[in-house]
Amino acid sequence: MTGSGVVASVGGYVRFQAAVETGDGRFPGVFGLVNGLARRGVLSGEQEAFRRVSNDWFDANFTNPGTVDPSVYDQGLHPGAVAWFKASAGELIERVTGYLEILDQHQVGWVRLAATDPGLIIYEDEHQVVAMPRAGERPASE
Repeated sequence: MTGSGVVASVGGYVRFQAAVETGDGRFPGVFGLVNGLARRGVLSGEQEAFRRVSNDWFDANFTNPGTVDPSVYDQGLHPGAVAWFKASAGELIERVTGYLEILDQHQVGWVRLAATDPGLIIYEDEHQVVAMPRAGERPASE
């Protein structure tokens, strides 16, 4: 499955993640997917240059929740916790397009999820939340 505009529900939060879960039942997010391709050495020179420049831009303009709270992605403490963009973070969401194009070019399936309630919010800033699925809900996992 390649790229998708699949929307799980309509709402104030957006997430881009793998279309297929990993062997441990997780759904990596878009950045993790592209960085994984880079670690495997399969990106073209142009794709790798885009990834480096874009990752640097996101690092400079977008808070990494793990630097604010190192426990936020600890699966023992926060099982299933994943990041969601706030729908109001338009410029950040727009910049994800290049990452999605790389995934399409490598035939890595992805989906776009939207939600009014991403789960139990354990971290929030101006542009994003990190949320855990509520009891009985399947995590979107990262």
